[in-house]
Amino acid sequence: MSKTSNQKLKLLYLLKILMEKTDTDHTLTVPEMIFELDKYNIKAERKSIYDDIESLISFGIDILCRKSKTYDYYIASRTFELAELKLLADAVASSKFITEKKSRELIKKIGSLTSSHEAKQLVRQIYVAGRVKTMNEKIYYNVDVINHAIGSNKQISFKYFEYTIDKKKRYRNDGIKYIASPYALTWDDENYYMISYYEKYNGITHFRVDKMEDIEITDQNCHTEDMNIVEYTKKIFSMYGGEEETVNIQFDNSLLGVVIDRFGKETVTYKIDENSFMAILTVEVSPPFWGWIFQFGNKAKIISPEKVREEFVEYINEVKEGY
Repeated sequence: MSKTSNQKLKLLYLLKILMEKTDTDHTLTVPEMIFELDKYNIKAERKSIYDDIESLISFGIDILCRKSKTYDYYIASRTFELAELKLLADAVASSKFITEKKSRELIKKIGSLTSSHEAKQLVRQIYVAGRVKTMNEKIYYNVDVINHAIGSNKQISFKYFEYTIDKKKRYRNDGIKYIASPYALTWDDENYYMISYYEKYNGITHFRVDKMEDIEITDQNCHTEDMNIVEYTKKIFSMYGGEEETVNIQFDNSLLGVVIDRFGKETVTYKIDENSFMAILTVEVSPPFWGWIFQFGNKAKIISPEKVREEFVEYINEVKEGY
């Protein structure tokens, strides 16, 4: 393509150059912009560059000029600040449900939202290798299909697997596909889950998205179930289902923040004495719930119902017997 025919693209390439090569610490002079445009086989003169910069500013691009011995131009602000991009990149690197390969790809894409100079800081500060990651590369396809099914109110069919002791896949339900009505996707305990109505269990259940395969959207409409996704995720622990109970637990005052973080500020609590408070919680009683209580030692005590107290003591004794 000739330099003449490239003139229509000059403004676009100039914006690309400024976005990729400038920030508050890195600038370009007009001669340097002309040099960079020439790499794209685009001829430019000083006056046209000034006019183009004014056009970009009028369009809304935050371009500033720093005057010293020369006039140095740079992109002053962007949609995302560097600190925000670092936060996003770290979240991607830390996410267990994102594979190592995909983490690197996503971090590279996040870096494209800033200058090439600042993008290097993202790569330097993020360490992906060695972190525990999912092995299912199809998780992104799974999420897309599930979201589409939720949006169209359709059931899905899928295979569900677990790993054997020799780390091989073993499909549950003898490899026969599950059929469920997806309601929402949620991220809990570093894993992605699909919350759904599963007819076989005649109720709400959840599946780990990275353990789902061969997902297909069916022609059947979703089962209608009146449920609150937020409340559902509050009462289960580590996506481990159990029998729902309303429990009264006495906590040391130092654990008030922990209870609020887990169950929200609307949690019913009242003062017992100067050192402790009672919390009324609706939970699904399960081993992860026992573990959550046990971590607080003598600073947390199940008061009622008696059945739950007895189950907790039995659980502790079973663990003790193992030693």
